[in-house]
Amino acid sequence: MFRSLCRTPVIRSRIRYLLCVPANKSCFFSSSVIPALPSRTIARFSVSKVIPGKEVRGVSSFNVRSMTTTSVSSKSIIPEQVVITENGEQKVELLTASDDEHEGVIVNVKDPMDPVVFVSSLRASMAHWRQQGKKGVWIKLPIEQANLVEVAVKEGFLYHHAEPKYLMLTYWIPETTNILPVNASHRVGIGAFVMNDKREVLVVQEKNGKLRGKGIWKFPTGSVEEGEDICKGAIREVKEETGIDTEFVEILAFRQRHKSFFEKSDLHFLCMLHPLSFEIQKQESEIEAAQWMPIEEYAAQPFVLKHEVFKYFTDICLAKKDNDYAGFSAVSTRSSCSDKPRYLYLNTHDLKLPPS
Repeated sequence: MFRSLCRTPVIRSRIRYLLCVPANKSCFFSSSVIPALPSRTIARFSVSKVIPGKEVRGVSSFNVRSMTTTSVSSKSIIPEQVVITENGEQKVELLTASDDEHEGVIVNVKDPMDPVVFVSSLRASMAHWRQQGKKGVWIKLPIEQANLVEVAVKEGFLYHHAEPKYLMLTYWIPETTNILPVNASHRVGIGAFVMNDKREVLVVQEKNGKLRGKGIWKFPTGSVEEGEDICKGAIREVKEETGIDTEFVEILAFRQRHKSFFEKSDLHFLCMLHPLSFEIQKQESEIEAAQWMPIEEYAAQPFVLKHEVFKYFTDICLAKKDNDYAGFSAVSTRSSCSDKPRYLYLNTHDLKLPPS
């Protein structure tokens, strides 16, 4: 076969790159090596012998037909690999990927793929990315493509994180320590200190959780939602649990705790809010009872006295009401990189900044 092509111009390449696939002893060559060769050009690669699953370089030569059919720029060529199998040449299309900012690639699988086709494209793509010197590979698989998860894992990919609609997997190519950022390590929660002019604090008893049925009164609490600012999350949680409208004043303190929720750490922000309404309408699904309670009565609960962190919280809240404590106000800022507002929490009192 190769003799019949001997009259076609031959280009010698010093790139001696070969990946052999264990399943069928196939060898992948990146078409980026010869991205814009004329039609019917032959590229000459040097290899030794096919060793399943090994990367080889070698001494004997054979010819591989270029996949290029017209003389075009490399940007317009569909990324693909030439596969040399025992049955001859095959074409394998590379996975569509975009470069990230850290010499890696991101693959966002959108269209349905057969697992057999996917594994061939994945192996060819990995060979291509290795040649390019890429480092981290991210594959985002939508929930509709869950059948491809096992294929990727068998190729060495690891779980990174999951969301309701997709799973993210990663692969670190260099033979060095994996420095890809880990999944989110913390969840963020708030506790709301809301006091009226009678020095009464807004407290609730929960229908669910560890304190259910124990008669313990606590500040309204909850988790900050995805994409939600801490100050906005505190206002929302108070409204949902008690029906009270508030405005955010300050973050008074925060507590960090580890391995609190499926091995994740927890950041809990104690927030002070000013009430704008006073008639309580408790959340029926989660709240057993809600009321305004004198802060001294709240602080005298055995549960508060027993747990040091809650005693600290009470002391901080009292000091704040007596103007002996300065917390962190939310200052809206903007970045040159984005027009979206973002909040910086800082002590505006000592900086002599006007309240926002």
